[in-house]
Amino acid sequence: MWTAARLVTALCLAVLGYLASEVVRGLWTETTQFGWFNWVNTVIGFFCGWFIVGPRLGNGMGPGISLGATGAAALVFWGLFVQSVNEMVRLAMRHRFDGPVEAFSAIFDLGTEYGAVLLDGGFFILMIVGAIITGVLGEIAARNWR
Repeated sequence: MWTAARLVTALCLAVLGYLASEVVRGLWTETTQFGWFNWVNTVIGFFCGWFIVGPRLGNGMGPGISLGATGAAALVFWGLFVQSVNEMVRLAMRHRFDGPVEAFSAIFDLGTEYGAVLLDGGFFILMIVGAIITGVLGEIAARNWR
């Protein structure tokens, strides 16, 4: 069902996904080719806001902020997973793995490696502030527009 809370949280997490991608790009080496990195994370943020946060809002500011944090955590998880799978497929096309099991386990190795890059204070602050803003704006939308 289309609700204002879903739309607001989807847009907030989409913007958060884009901004987080820009921060991550700054943490990586300059020679890294990112391609569609920002836009993929923006779409992931939109879907996390639409399906995870938006439908559950409407129970007060405390739960709303908590749901914003849940959405931000889901954005990080799914972003890491999708980017790890993308890199695994890229490496698999270059015949870097001996078999499918090694390729599958590389997803988790790559996710751990990428997650270590996210252990940055600026990234954490951005995600916390973005989660709070998402929760508050989503709760306001759920309260005022039904």
